[in-house]
Amino acid sequence: MSVHLSNKRLIAVLTGSRGEWGYIRPILRFIDQAPDLDYVIIATNMHLLPEFGMTVHEIERDGFRVAERVYMTLDGYTAATMTKSLAILLLELPTILQRLKPDILLLAGDRGEQLMGAIAGLHLGIAVAHIQAGELTGNVDGVVRHSITKLAHIHFAANEEFAERVRKMGEQDFRIFMSGAPLVDELVAESVTSKEVIYEQYRLDPDKPFILAAQHPVTEEEQAAGEQIAETLHALAEIGWETIFIYPNADAGSELIRVQLGAQKRPNIRMFRNVPRQDYLGLMKHATLMVGNSSSGIMEAPTFSTPAVNIGIRQNGRPQACNVINVGYARRDIADAIRQAASREFREQAKLAVNPYGDGHASERIVEVLRTISIDEKLLNKVMAY
Repeated sequence: MSVHLSNKRLIAVLTGSRGEWGYIRPILRFIDQAPDLDYVIIATNMHLLPEFGMTVHEIERDGFRVAERVYMTLDGYTAATMTKSLAILLLELPTILQRLKPDILLLAGDRGEQLMGAIAGLHLGIAVAHIQAGELTGNVDGVVRHSITKLAHIHFAANEEFAERVRKMGEQDFRIFMSGAPLVDELVAESVTSKEVIYEQYRLDPDKPFILAAQHPVTEEEQAAGEQIAETLHALAEIGWETIFIYPNADAGSELIRVQLGAQKRPNIRMFRNVPRQDYLGLMKHATLMVGNSSSGIMEAPTFSTPAVNIGIRQNGRPQACNVINVGYARRDIADAIRQAASREFREQAKLAVNPYGDGHASERIVEVLRTISIDEKLLNKVMAY
């Protein structure tokens, strides 16, 4: 078991993207208030890249200390450079973790950086806790998520369906906690930028509809990423509504998307490399609808009753509320789905959405487990349950 100088239990958090920061931030607020807990943040990948908004500054603006910055990302944004970048992270993490000596390494979601953290933590004898365990996604991320499950010692599931999937993977019951999804917490707590500020800051006309768009590459469809985003842009241009488009993540294929986004000259579509988390939630809450393949359309938008047009296979397998319309990559299909999502009938349907990912109190449950779970041989020595 890890030992450090403080008598507080030390939680190390590894984060490499703006998406998982939404999972982690509400948890860190509770850790910060707990008299017997402390935290260290290890920031890496997109958080440290200017082309993705240098979001490490957002972490600091939120009032949190960043203990370590790990520069790992190779240019090119192909499957090969993505894999090599993860290898660089794995090379660095053991030294960092041995220096920090955390009691628990907290990981969130299904990205490759989290998998590298799980590998390092397991081999160093550090208890690994994993948020959003047991969920399904439609690409390589799902495989990564379940790989983390087999490496992690503590599993936080958003609902009973996901908890049962973790059990079926051979994980012991005492390791599994049905917490809900912490990214829902800030939505329920209304930690979002107000409508007035959103419309003023993003120069939106309050009398007209607007769209929030975010589309990431799908690793298995890397070479098609440019063509796919071109279809989406054509559909948005045809609709003609004001659109706030957020740049994609740094996965394989992202360069092809960013080239298309940088070249587009449609006056109704404005590009942002990143926006603060509270602004993103405010945009989501007040948008007429969302378009793209971000998990936020599936996992967060239901809380705001915001319709979401979900494009392609990236979110296949995720439970969905009645606010979602699934569609392929063709521009005509996307435009038709946008019109349907914006219709009065569908917007009334979206108001009935029940978020399948939690009740807004996940962070409290997760922090209580981090505080109280016994870090002993039973926890650290994993045994298959079948």
